[in-house]
Amino acid sequence: MTMDQAVCCYRHPDRETGVRCARCNRPICPECMVSASVGFQCPECISAGHQSAARPRTVAGGTVVANPRLVTMILIGINLAVFLAVQANKTLVEDLALVGAWPPPPFHATIGVADGQYYRLLTAVFLHQQLIHIGFNMLSLWWIGPGLEVALGRARYLTLYLLSGLGGSALSFLVAGAGSTSLGASGAIFGLLGATFVLMRRLNYDLRPIVAIIVLNLLFTFAQSQTIDWRAHVGGLVTGTVIAYGMVHAPRQRRALVQWGTCAAMGLVIVAVVAAGVIRING
Repeated sequence: MTMDQAVCCYRHPDRETGVRCARCNRPICPECMVSASVGFQCPECISAGHQSAARPRTVAGGTVVANPRLVTMILIGINLAVFLAVQANKTLVEDLALVGAWPPPPFHATIGVADGQYYRLLTAVFLHQQLIHIGFNMLSLWWIGPGLEVALGRARYLTLYLLSGLGGSALSFLVAGAGSTSLGASGAIFGLLGATFVLMRRLNYDLRPIVAIIVLNLLFTFAQSQTIDWRAHVGGLVTGTVIAYGMVHAPRQRRALVQWGTCAAMGLVIVAVVAAGVIRING
């Protein structure tokens, strides 16, 4: 009897076998043999192979998930929670809205981004006062968000949303007067619209519907510029478009580097814009 014939199954020590796993070379008995493309493998190697198999990826490298609306629903939930909190306590608007400086120069400001309250750049993105305002923004988010969440992946999609909102806040802070107030997710929504355009162009879809939506929204924005912060809309649109371009056109071999590098670069641009706004207001 040869040595191979004398060895026992690694899972059943009482059973001699002459067959070994084609992957790890452990002896396996007929009960443990799993037919593979080449020879037989043990149950552990089969299981490890299934776990290590590459998950399907989207055009931007996102993994295919069971719930394509998870992040979108969380963002809507945050916006609704802040809206309800504002309805219960109106003074929250003063604490969370985007304000450059109040009172404005030449008086000494006690609140505002120029006074060091940089959190207002982000909190304003989730702040709404009017039902029609939050209703329009949340319906827009529900319609266009999931498609981007699927294509980009949850982490990239969330980053796109937040940076688009911050980009809108930054441009509003830089261009608007020190005492102006801005709030709402519109900058982030315009960022998603810009990203949708980039994604549809990358996939060779008909661009006319998304172009029409963007143009109509911009026309409405500038037509109502006395009540709508066009600066936040434009800032969000530009930020979202640039980030999405880096995400969907990144080469596969350097995908993560290009995608997150684009996000970091836009983050630095936002910081520079805010710094310029602080210098403009404070002199």
